[in-house]
Amino acid sequence: MQLNNLKSTPGARQEKHRVGRGHAAGKGKQAGRGQSGQTKRSTVRLGFEGGQLPLFRRIPKRGFTNVNHVEYQVVNLKNLEKSYKDNEVVSYESLFEKGLIKRPLPVKILGNGKLTKKLNVEVFSLSKSARKAIESVGGKIEVK
Repeated sequence: MQLNNLKSTPGARQEKHRVGRGHAAGKGKQAGRGQSGQTKRSTVRLGFEGGQLPLFRRIPKRGFTNVNHVEYQVVNLKNLEKSYKDNEVVSYESLFEKGLIKRPLPVKILGNGKLTKKLNVEVFSLSKSARKAIESVGGKIEVK
């Protein structure tokens, strides 16, 4: 067997149906779109309901999107306790290497769990309880 001898099995590949190429081609004149009218044209706008007020305009608008909202990846103190040794640096890169974070978003450390190890923390944000717990053990905090 050689690469130049390979062929797909019969019936595995089907030719594309070319519409609008005359009667002899099998899909001539109206090209399978029925009679003239709106459905024969190329597209109808998304959400168009034949002139009736569309659903997205009938339903009331609610709320707003805060443009200043920052989405954080959350890491708890109990995760730091499990993953880090004494006097290690907790940074974005080290959290990523240890699998504690997955996405490229800023990291926030929360105070869920107990911390007994002295850590040097370099992250985007901390909660008050996490800050208190890290400082009470003797760790250093650097907010970027």
